[in-house]
Amino acid sequence: MPRLVMKFGGTSVADLDRIRNAARKVKREVEKGYEVAVVVSAMAGKTNELVGLVRKAAATEGEGESSFYDAREYDAVVASGEQVTAGLMSIVLQEMGVPARSWQGWQVPILTNASHGAARIEEIRTEALERKFAEGLHAVVAGFQGLGPDGRITTLGRGGSDTSAVALAAALGAERCDIYTDVDGVYTTDPRITKKARKLERIAYEEMLELASLGAKVLQTRSVELAMRYKVRLQVLSSFSDEPGTLVCDEEEIMESRAVSGIAYVRDEAKLTLISVADRPGVAAAIFGPLAEAGVNVDMIVQNISEEGRTDMTFSCSVDDVPKAMKALQEARAKGAINYRDLVADTEVSKVSVVGIGMRSHAGVAARMFKALADEGVNIKVITTSEIKVSVLVDRKYMELAVQALHDAFDLDKPADRLEG
Repeated sequence: MPRLVMKFGGTSVADLDRIRNAARKVKREVEKGYEVAVVVSAMAGKTNELVGLVRKAAATEGEGESSFYDAREYDAVVASGEQVTAGLMSIVLQEMGVPARSWQGWQVPILTNASHGAARIEEIRTEALERKFAEGLHAVVAGFQGLGPDGRITTLGRGGSDTSAVALAAALGAERCDIYTDVDGVYTTDPRITKKARKLERIAYEEMLELASLGAKVLQTRSVELAMRYKVRLQVLSSFSDEPGTLVCDEEEIMESRAVSGIAYVRDEAKLTLISVADRPGVAAAIFGPLAEAGVNVDMIVQNISEEGRTDMTFSCSVDDVPKAMKALQEARAKGAINYRDLVADTEVSKVSVVGIGMRSHAGVAARMFKALADEGVNIKVITTSEIKVSVLVDRKYMELAVQALHDAFDLDKPADRLEG
């Protein structure tokens, strides 16, 4: 029998009515002849509630919350949300006449490394699942969780249920992995910013990976990486309608031709500049080493031309990471590891990106992007490029205008030309 993995996010299983709605979708696929593995998230809001309890438990009495706690026990607590959903989904399916049983990550088992709170899947042993499929039982698997090498429960980080679903689809040789969420597909940009945003019928793995890493929140980045590596066809669908979704697939399956497929943005970015840094071999390592050790995720990096042995170094990061970045760099200067005249932070910028595999064969995308922004009076502060994307930093107050202007400039509200042959 063909196999299908169906993943339901937190909003899709927020209460019993929504769990029943999701179960009806599962039953429909079972009736089509699929062996189905359902992957579920915790009910909406439950993970945040559990995280809050952990922080309160770790705090000294009367002091509110603490961010210092045993990561292994954190995983034991927060993984319980998915366990509840898996059990409830199995009960509802059974009541609908679909033979099903729940599985926790350790029961499958989904084996991970020991990085509690941000574990990575290393292996999924499917023998037990296969035996139950042979007995006619469908599986409901708790997403987000696995089993570490020390025999302890691990969790995969926020959005980890997407990764659980894709990894399980790869391990089971599933025909497809359907991701049900509160949106009905992948759009050319955020429909909340422009009503002209258009749902894509298909999008290539590489494009989806860039969009996810550049701010689009439809799919977790790691899940798209896995799908691309193991050629798992992903479909993004709404739990609340029967509208067709968006298929994430190989570039060869895309039947449209255009330079740009989508516009992504990250609202809360910051730009930090070290002014007049001594330009010598190893200076970049001296700057970005302490930032890495402090857990600062650096994005765009620009170094000015050196003059008289001095240069300026600019990089971007999340606004939330600015205090850590400032502290790490100031401490490095105090120790004599780096020498700069001043450190300037601009915390009122956003990143806007255009993405498309068609950039490989279409010239002039960057020029068209820059002209569209110039026509709207939007100043560009930093530019970075890759083979299939161009990203810029702009003042945050112009972010929505920039997204709208670029969406119009590349005619993303209109269907692309169909490829011949």
